[in-house]
Amino acid sequence: MKALWNGTVIAESEDTVVVEGNHYFPADAVRPEHLRASELTSVCPWKGTAAYYDVVVGDEVNRDAAWHYDEPKARAEHIRGRIAFWRGVTVVP
Repeated sequence: MKALWNGTVIAESEDTVVVEGNHYFPADAVRPEHLRASELTSVCPWKGTAAYYDVVVGDEVNRDAAWHYDEPKARAEHIRGRIAFWRGVTVVP
């Protein structure tokens, strides 16, 4: 799978985990130069607290377009160390 934004590959891996329709990529499959820490967090009742990244390509910024769970709840342990995308980031085979 590949995660793309503005024609740039942000992440690529054959090992994604799909949860609620979102592909979670291993963190080491995501190109770090395209992520910038965000202040945003959100809470999911069964996954825990998500932290976000802005996706950055050149001078363009897609705010809060990636998220991850540093300390997922037990039922979501399988997404620990993984990053998912939304807000216009396309995931394709």
